[in-house]
Amino acid sequence: MENKLSTENHEFPKSIGKPAQRALLAAGYQRLQDLTSAAEQELLELHGFGPKALGILRQALDEQELRFKS
Repeated sequence: MENKLSTENHEFPKSIGKPAQRALLAAGYQRLQDLTSAAEQELLELHGFGPKALGILRQALDEQELRFKS
């Protein structure tokens, strides 16, 4: 049986850790660009996702001149 929430082959920085990656995938975020439709507080409410992962993703978005939803 294939794991539908596999963290392989996704564009999230590996440094956010597997639990945070799984939380994002379970919430429907497949790519870094998908996070532009999410507010930071929404992500912090995900089980397995915390402030460290948020900071890493904020930096990754910034590098691509993208932002979280206001």
